[in-house]
Amino acid sequence: MEKFEGFPSQKKVIELLLERGFQVSAEGKVVSGGIEIPHTQIANEIGVDRRVVDMTVKRIRKEPELKEIFENIRSISFLVDVAPLLGLSVIIIHPKDAKEKGILGEVATVMAKRGFSIRQAVSDDPYLVDDPKLTIIADKNISGELIEEIGRIKSVKGVQIHQ
Repeated sequence: MEKFEGFPSQKKVIELLLERGFQVSAEGKVVSGGIEIPHTQIANEIGVDRRVVDMTVKRIRKEPELKEIFENIRSISFLVDVAPLLGLSVIIIHPKDAKEKGILGEVATVMAKRGFSIRQAVSDDPYLVDDPKLTIIADKNISGELIEEIGRIKSVKGVQIHQ
């Protein structure tokens, strides 16, 4: 992100590419796996001119560190919005300091002791997101007691159930 300070429009492109896990191919195309995402669609999504996307992609291709990152980034199938359809539950944990170590481990320990299996855990990167959170997809309905116990973890600021 530091490489794009002073370039707010290009920074928006970078944020979208990282958020969605989009790659930049050797040909200078934005792709998800083998599917090309037109630069105009990216530009429309974030409210910039297509040329900003073109310039950002060229810059990524020129800088070895950025090139390496964006050739190898991958997206994941995030279950948060379909969890209820699959009979799963979603807990969103707001940490006091997302850069602190062990938050996921503490939450997982509490859940395991109560007989819950974690199907998916997705943590926002505190260096990329202003208000990072930890999203846990669990195998069964979440009880109030579990929410209270997670809320008592020292590193946790707040807990909510997502529906």
